[in-house]
Amino acid sequence: MERLLNKIKKLIPIKLFRALQPAYHFTLSWLSAVVYGRPSERMIVIGVTGTTGKTTSVYLIAKTLEAAGYRVGFTSTAMFNDGEREWLNDKKMTMVGRFFTQRILRKMARHKCQYAIVETTSEGIRQFRHRFINYDILVFTGLYPEHIDSHGSFENYKEAKGKLFAHLKRCGVKYADDKKFVHRKISGLKKTDLNRVKKTIIANADDDYADYFLNFWSEQKFAYTEKNEFDIKNTNNLEIVKYQRIEANRDSVIFAFNKTKVKLRLLGDFNAVNAMTAVCAGLSQGFSEKDIKNGLEKIEGVAGRLEKIDEGQPFTVIVDYAFEPNAVEKLYKTIKLIPHRKVIHVLGSTGGGRDIARRPKLGGLAGENADFAIVTNEDPYDEDPQVIIGQVAEGALDKGKKLDKDLFKITDRREAIKKALILAQEDDIVLITGKGSEQAICVAGGEKIIWDDRAVVRGLLKNPYEAFIYLN
Repeated sequence: MERLLNKIKKLIPIKLFRALQPAYHFTLSWLSAVVYGRPSERMIVIGVTGTTGKTTSVYLIAKTLEAAGYRVGFTSTAMFNDGEREWLNDKKMTMVGRFFTQRILRKMARHKCQYAIVETTSEGIRQFRHRFINYDILVFTGLYPEHIDSHGSFENYKEAKGKLFAHLKRCGVKYADDKKFVHRKISGLKKTDLNRVKKTIIANADDDYADYFLNFWSEQKFAYTEKNEFDIKNTNNLEIVKYQRIEANRDSVIFAFNKTKVKLRLLGDFNAVNAMTAVCAGLSQGFSEKDIKNGLEKIEGVAGRLEKIDEGQPFTVIVDYAFEPNAVEKLYKTIKLIPHRKVIHVLGSTGGGRDIARRPKLGGLAGENADFAIVTNEDPYDEDPQVIIGQVAEGALDKGKKLDKDLFKITDRREAIKKALILAQEDDIVLITGKGSEQAICVAGGEKIIWDDRAVVRGLLKNPYEAFIYLN
């Protein structure tokens, strides 16, 4: 079906297709839901959106629900889970095509998942990929400028996210039994014997745009906040959940919500904020604080998010997905908690016309915070990789870095990583950002080169012919 539609799409003149795009995207969303039998009607569906923290939030919510005894499926930038199998996202896309999304939702339903979690992006929303998914809980993690080149303005970007929350009112009512299984047909049971699944909004109350998202209709609302005083105008059906970050160290972050203390085995105090999405999701489903705590404390890590690669080398290697300035800034704050000598940062920036203004900012952050900056290829798409690398390196030069002394431009990403490992000495940190657990590099002509930063690092460290890397 998808291949046939793509063939038809290629036959339509570009100008005509652009005019028909909204109808085309909407029709595909409807058709995919019909083809796969509207599977979102058979589960409690959680949508997670925001500029940052979406993927980690999806994973934390999923594992908290699983620890409480429920079967959960999810789609995210990092991973897919159909309720029986979990695998890395190899599609190079967060909210994959409608047919893929509806197909995996059907698998979740067939595998008896009570919950389905869908990481939902502004691009996906703009293309109606959220339509014909019956969401029950929507999570807003926070908002700041990103994808502005694509949306035209920050206001357009915000409103794209808002369309998901407006969609909640159109989503049909569901009833679930005490084990959280959704019943489409009551078949003899009265609705009063089942529990109505309340349409719910969960939002980061400390974000500047929390009011905007909390003002959309829902039957119950949860807002998590670290502040003692905050200004949330819409208080109807709103439950405030306060938390505090207690300690962040080289191995974990400790935080408390209400009177419950949680030791989360993830790096970065910002992960306490991400964990609050799971806390509120659990509370919305009637979980005890103890069950939420137990679920969160079992989690050991998230693929490609501050992931340590340990092959016995005498220095620390961290691979992270961070690709925009705010996230990289948080990353530097986190690694300062790890005792180290030097920081060697391998970075780049994506092509395809995506947020060009971020490139020198990324270079500037590396120039200011790292002892060595190695700028390399990331996902150039149809742009010249050398141009992108030059724009990122310019930011590092502006912060005082010297080319071929403490700043290197190496197009081949494997060679760039190898250079970082050669430079690394005992107790240094090698930081590799931009791709995390992604499984491909996107180059010209729509081609994808199979790739995994983590596998490349492991290969270089384990290969006996590369042993000189950390014996220099």
